[in-house]
Amino acid sequence: MVKTLTGESIDRAVEYLKAGELVAFPTETVYGLGADATSPEAVAKIFELKGRPSDHPLIVHVASAAAARLWVREFGEHAEKLAKAFWPGPLTMVLAKNGRVASEAVGGKTTIAIRVPNHPLALQLLESFGGGIAGPSANMFGKVSPTSAAHVAADLGDSLGYVLDGGKCKVGVESTIIDLTGAPTLLRPGGVSVEAMNKVLGLEVVDGTAGESRAPGMMKSHYAPNAKIRIVALEELQAEDFEMPDNAGVVAPVVVEGAVSWTMPQDAEGYARGLYAVLREADYKKLDTLFIVPPSEGDIIEAVLDRLTKAAAPRVK
Repeated sequence: MVKTLTGESIDRAVEYLKAGELVAFPTETVYGLGADATSPEAVAKIFELKGRPSDHPLIVHVASAAAARLWVREFGEHAEKLAKAFWPGPLTMVLAKNGRVASEAVGGKTTIAIRVPNHPLALQLLESFGGGIAGPSANMFGKVSPTSAAHVAADLGDSLGYVLDGGKCKVGVESTIIDLTGAPTLLRPGGVSVEAMNKVLGLEVVDGTAGESRAPGMMKSHYAPNAKIRIVALEELQAEDFEMPDNAGVVAPVVVEGAVSWTMPQDAEGYARGLYAVLREADYKKLDTLFIVPPSEGDIIEAVLDRLTKAAAPRVK
């Protein structure tokens, strides 16, 4: 059941959340699968529906920086600077939690991943709900994230009480995650670039993306369609000796003959907005192989390359 942006739909979605049910909602990054972040029973439904490991923490969404302070032990100087610069927006901060959030929502950790989304419908939902909404992407764990309500309905529609339709996501890849429990450390590249954070903080953010899985999206294989992904240069596809396999697709800046072909912009921001929709279309077409030419420029190119690399990694069984 997909609802559009109306006061009635928000009120009904809030009723579902307060009753311990799940609600899918739009953000500027991807659609989230939301539950009351203080309810162990509601949060457990997210893990069950997604098939998500119980020790894999969720992101808690709140309506404002002031609301975020109610969920953490300390909202320090670095958090203040980043919140002022990037909230609402695609930045998640990892901070020491207080006792408010359900332990199940943070994977039993002593920290909480929290952000303020930059989407009018999400903010309206959060303000009306009056609390935090734990919300990973609204899809099966490890698969391609949804960037439209139709994607959510196709994946999980029969299992959800409510899906709020806020249109297509404007960013198209998940939020940047930065750990602020020590030296500011990047855990996942996303919609806010490292360079932008460095400028705001006046220091170099540490690269922690190769460490243990401490936050959403840090597993080596993630965001994966059913097709086998091969990351290639355009010159390789256009070489005379290149042999296109049967039932293959191509994502490139130009049309490539001999395969199902999608053209994509070369700036990372435009590329990100269309990437997940293309990966889903490849699944709908039941392609065996998908050759992907990455973007060549843009502020969030690290985020796009991260998603492509994880989509191409050997699948977790």
